[in-house]
Amino acid sequence: MTESGAFLGLLLGVGLLLVWRSGSRAPKPRTDARRPGRRQQALSAAGLTGINGAQLLALQVVAGLLATVVVLVTTATVTVSLVFGLFGFLLPYVQVRRLAGKRRADLREVWPEVVDNLASAVRAGLSLPEALASPSTRGPEVLRPPFARFAAEYRSSGRFGPCLDRLKDDLADPVGDRIVETLRVAREVGGTDLGRVLRTLSTFLREDARARAELETRQGWVVQAARLAVAAPWVVLLLLATQSATLAAYDSAAGTAILLGGGAVCLFAYRVMLRIGRLPEDVRVLQ
Repeated sequence: MTESGAFLGLLLGVGLLLVWRSGSRAPKPRTDARRPGRRQQALSAAGLTGINGAQLLALQVVAGLLATVVVLVTTATVTVSLVFGLFGFLLPYVQVRRLAGKRRADLREVWPEVVDNLASAVRAGLSLPEALASPSTRGPEVLRPPFARFAAEYRSSGRFGPCLDRLKDDLADPVGDRIVETLRVAREVGGTDLGRVLRTLSTFLREDARARAELETRQGWVVQAARLAVAAPWVVLLLLATQSATLAAYDSAAGTAILLGGGAVCLFAYRVMLRIGRLPEDVRVLQ
């Protein structure tokens, strides 16, 4: 009786242990599911796939330190050198944003051609992977590398979904996201409306690019005036570097307060002017 009771107790303990070990646990977060940072998104949008966010940050730090040292040696004024060091720190990131805007504008002009190529390939009876590989040889020059990488990766792996994800990351464009997800749904669900959807999208993209180009031409002088108004005071401050007695005043508490206040006012006014004249941009909601 004692042995059977001990055996039953052992079974009960093992059962409770197995129940505890198989209980629900919070899944570990996947590191590859994290969204890229702001710098990495800007680099992807600019087409600079060979640089990561950490390298851009290091470049910003080096540029800021270099600008600080150069201005400090030239003017012997700590406050002014720190201000231009901040400008040097922001310059690489601003340049990346400018390249991203230029690339987005260039892609806006060529996306209708890409969509037309895809629609023609689908109408000709090609499979979706073959249709997506066609812009690598017949598409615009700026978009051939991403589609060529997709074609090579699909030939080596044969996995359509992961290759689409890689293509979407390479394109880093809202229109590219829509095209990729449309083709993904067509691959998984099927249907005969894909060609009509692509032709409708091509017409919409052409009309949007035409209207946006006209508006950007009209508002270009507003953006240039905003940049000139913001840069003028700091250019004057840089020209004062030849007068050490004048620059020495900025090392005082009052001079520092004037620089900080002027910088805040310039930043606020510049942002307001850009927001007033900014056209609505497509947002990547299908990342």
